[in-house]
Amino acid sequence: MIKFGPSGNCDLFYEQGYKSSLEAPLWIKNRGLSAYEYSFSRGFTMSEFTARTLGEKCKENGIEISIHAPYYINLANKDEKMIEKSFNYIITSLKYLKLLGGKRCVFHPGSCGDMDRETAFSLLKKNMKELVKRIDKENFDFEFMLCPETMGKSQQLGTYEEVGEICTYADYLVPTLDFGHINALTHGSLKEEKDFEKILQFLIDKIGRSKVENIHIHFSKIEYGEKGEIKHLTFEDEKYGPDFTGLARAIKKLKLSPVIICESRGTQAEDANAMKKIYESV
Repeated sequence: MIKFGPSGNCDLFYEQGYKSSLEAPLWIKNRGLSAYEYSFSRGFTMSEFTARTLGEKCKENGIEISIHAPYYINLANKDEKMIEKSFNYIITSLKYLKLLGGKRCVFHPGSCGDMDRETAFSLLKKNMKELVKRIDKENFDFEFMLCPETMGKSQQLGTYEEVGEICTYADYLVPTLDFGHINALTHGSLKEEKDFEKILQFLIDKIGRSKVENIHIHFSKIEYGEKGEIKHLTFEDEKYGPDFTGLARAIKKLKLSPVIICESRGTQAEDANAMKKIYESV
């Protein structure tokens, strides 16, 4: 089944007096949602006990939890020590994913730095293959998806074509399609159902329908400029896209069952509900 939910805790969660992410699963369930993404954006400050407890509360309330690995991962770094750190951040993220009882771990692939895009992507591909070897040596005893994310700035690696290519390296590599990022990078190209369908069909052809059926999706409206993403917005914004209706139609047409995480600026849960209603109505 398709699932909708917020990334992190929205403003309303805190305005209503809630303080702990341990309270989020029941709160999310009571809003008619069924997914939740917890971000380790700035590192691993959560204890193992808290991770297990949060995972148990998600299970009790029928919430599928996913995680976002630290933002400072860069698998196109020329510094070998920094690459080792990125490997370790991803492996540690997967260990937390197991504690939480989740299946999906999102990460940012990398950036060009002072390299041209072709050189940087070649380095990224080399390090992705090494990462797969490292993960395989860990012998993780649970099913998981490691989900490189499409990115929204011109200097970042992670077009949907690039993400599709690196997701051919292992069965557990499944894209995170951030349609807000894609729209920002391409200066507003996502307008109609066919624009979304083109991307999804490309990935079906590239990595197989079985991966795309349960793909991970981030969605929000994003302000963009000449170099792509500037900042996340709410669904109230009428200037920048994308609009969710076209994606909802494409998902239904292709008979997909993704997890869709809303990353709106402060209104993640409200806008996740809006997406759910749009999906049910098209």
